[in-house]
Amino acid sequence: MTDSVAIRRLPTGVPGLDEILGGGMPEFSFNLIAGAPGSGKTTLAQQVMFNLARLDRPALYFTVLGEPPLKMLRYQQQFQFFDHEKVNDSIRFLSLADEATNGSPGDILARITREVEAANPGVVIVDSFRSLLRASTSMPANELLSQHFVQQLAVQLTGWQATTFLVGEFPTSDIEANPVFTVADGILWLYQSIDRNSMVRKLHVMKLRGQASIPGLHTFRISESGVTVFPRLIIEPETPAEIRSGPAVKHERLSIGVTELDAMLGGGVPAGYSVLVAGPSGSGKSVLSAEFLLEGVRRQEGGVVAVFEKRPSKYAVNAQRGAVIQQMAQERQIKIVQTRPLDLSIDETLHDLTEAIRQVNARRLVIDSLSGFELALAPTFREDFRESLYRMITLLTGMGVTVMLTAEIEDRYTELRFSPHGAAFLTDIIILQRYVVLDGELRRIMGVVKARASAHSKALRTFEITDDAIVIGEALRGYDGLLTGRPVAVEVTNR
Repeated sequence: MTDSVAIRRLPTGVPGLDEILGGGMPEFSFNLIAGAPGSGKTTLAQQVMFNLARLDRPALYFTVLGEPPLKMLRYQQQFQFFDHEKVNDSIRFLSLADEATNGSPGDILARITREVEAANPGVVIVDSFRSLLRASTSMPANELLSQHFVQQLAVQLTGWQATTFLVGEFPTSDIEANPVFTVADGILWLYQSIDRNSMVRKLHVMKLRGQASIPGLHTFRISESGVTVFPRLIIEPETPAEIRSGPAVKHERLSIGVTELDAMLGGGVPAGYSVLVAGPSGSGKSVLSAEFLLEGVRRQEGGVVAVFEKRPSKYAVNAQRGAVIQQMAQERQIKIVQTRPLDLSIDETLHDLTEAIRQVNARRLVIDSLSGFELALAPTFREDFRESLYRMITLLTGMGVTVMLTAEIEDRYTELRFSPHGAAFLTDIIILQRYVVLDGELRRIMGVVKARASAHSKALRTFEITDDAIVIGEALRGYDGLLTGRPVAVEVTNR
């Protein structure tokens, strides 16, 4: 019995892609990068090429009938991964235009073979391979010729121990008929969709032999650094032991920064819990979340805040409190994440948040607010916002981070609502803020509606917001109908 040979995985140099691929691209594999025009195929292929090319194992980039190499290089050199010193040194660009136009499949294969034998490359890229197939098999028995050509090319390049990427604009209708889909070891399919004012790019690992990849569609973005992929959220299943023993008992509690509210919560917020602060506009949600972050810094716990509705400088409403948070951000005690509006995905947001958590070693995270978060997402992701939010909260709290979310609710006194997204059940603790009229004056009240697996106060208490703190008053007694907005005084009897 022979020992199994481990497949070496090559780092692609594309952030997030190696994680999706299960550790990198298999060495000596024969792969296809497919997608519509403008989806990012060439940028992805060149980013991988510049990362893998080296002097002893150079890269060959064959162009066919698409963009001339000079024009392509002019656009690609805008990216940070582009290395001028590697061009014509460890990376060579070669044109197959003459062979594709005037030659036969044998001529094309012979040219590629000659170049590969001369250079002994570690990476070979053919762009656009679909144009090459069309040019080389434009004769009656083209299906049989296509299959033979692809198989011979795969044998030649794999035999020379080259990792190959064929780049092409293949329609999805080609999947069953085109032989390249059968021969390829790995298939990366790139999509881009436009919905209203947003454009979203997605990547799908359609096939990857001998390797477990993360399934589904993963969003990616092209910026000056190149392609960045945001792996789809995956919640690991519980092991049988975890299922039998149930959730671990959390003894540590975090102060929320308001002594009276800590007491109402039974001693603070259990570490790793998720907290929803719900209330109408101006009720003090952002102020409370800011106190939660500031208290963490006082206890030498890093914090992260994702701001969606306000500019970072305007977070926490009060100028004095906002200045303190800005100072702490400059000192890297707090990280403020300002997101890009209209075209975000949950996965990209989670990526930004986890990076920020690592940078400041955060134990506390604030998302302000859920309504702004939903509006910042691309329309295609708003449809399953609640499900995606559930996965995000589960993953963040699973990291040991205590999460506080704010949600603006319309103060309808005929019904009791905690979130316009139906997300209240996703959180472990709900803190409700409301307005009531007492003695002809508009007053703020606060109460703890829910605290999972923890005893908590059921009292409703007035509170005031000062320049320095949130001041909570005594429990309101002697009134009925406080949550209607117009309470009625009743006689209090001793029992």
